Amino acid sequence: MSTAPSSSTAVPSSTATDAETLRRNRILSSKLYFDVPLSKVPLIYSPSYDIAFLGIEKLHPFDSSKWGRICRFLIAGGVLDNKCIIEPQEATKDDLLVVHSESYLNSLKSSLTVSIIIEVPPVALLPNCLVQQKVLHPFRKQVGGSILAAKLAKERGWAINVGGGFHHCSGDKGGGFCVYADISLCIHYAFVRLHITRVMIIDLDAHQGNGHEKDFSDDRRVYILDMYNPEIYPFDYEARRYVSQKVEVVSGTATDEYLAKLDEALKVAGCKFDPELVVYNAGTDILDGDPLGRLKISPDGITRRDEKVFRFARERNIPLVMLTSGGYMKSSARVIADSIENLSKKGLIDVVGSSGKV
Repeated sequence: MSTAPSSSTAVPSSTATDAETLRRNRILSSKLYFDVPLSKVPLIYSPSYDIAFLGIEKLHPFDSSKWGRICRFLIAGGVLDNKCIIEPQEATKDDLLVVHSESYLNSLKSSLTVSIIIEVPPVALLPNCLVQQKVLHPFRKQVGGSILAAKLAKERGWAINVGGGFHHCSGDKGGGFCVYADISLCIHYAFVRLHITRVMIIDLDAHQGNGHEKDFSDDRRVYILDMYNPEIYPFDYEARRYVSQKVEVVSGTATDEYLAKLDEALKVAGCKFDPELVVYNAGTDILDGDPLGRLKISPDGITRRDEKVFRFARERNIPLVMLTSGGYMKSSARVIADSIENLSKKGLIDVVGSSGKV
């Protein structure tokens, strides 16, 4: 098993030690971890997740109201009680500095910079105070959800952040609609607050997760299984060198072939690494018809994919965090809700609070 710390960090310089101490202190003083009553289920969402501002959000193919629609489907279907949902805290600047550089966070004070990262050019023309409130606040709230999810997963066995999964963002660079590196932040908090030493990222979004790959490029505590289409964004060949287990699925790959490759990949990953936490980036941009993913996976294929990953973790008794990540069709919200309902029916998650309501 790959469990040893990186040799590059075995004898750190005094500067690196100081930086690590500062990071640790920031994590320990953070308010993003808080106690959650058992009457709540480990499903995290806030109405603040959804981005809506004068219709500008419609200029990007991403469904920026997807997160709320997922929860409404679950509630309407009787799968979830609204009172059982957990609302996270918003990540503060100090929380974000655990991974992000000061210079990167300062760059977000430019509306032009934010417009480039989220790929919506008109945002460049807005006052930055509005951009902070209408765009970056929702993202920071989702970051808080991803970080809290690891604590809940450790306590309950699983947790789903209905948002998050911004896998194109690294500590010093955003892109591809990803402003903050919530996956990297989630893991660093788990290292310190949960005393976890081995984490596996299972990234099944259609796009390569180049952000977390760069952040953990020399960290052997993190094993990355990335199954992605190499023919689409981000074409980050440097970051591909840091993937522990790379599975490339080309445009047009259909459900049966995809799931067969996933079965084999999970089998290999389980033999190579023994994680104490799984972070599952469950993008639905692999759906047939998605304009950016270019794969041909059926809605039922998404359900079976998620079930396979949850079974992988459950059979090994590993806490699992699920993030919803990319998905660029209106149908994604229903597909995700249906998959969560299936996980509940199969007994892989328990969405019943102590009140007994479902």
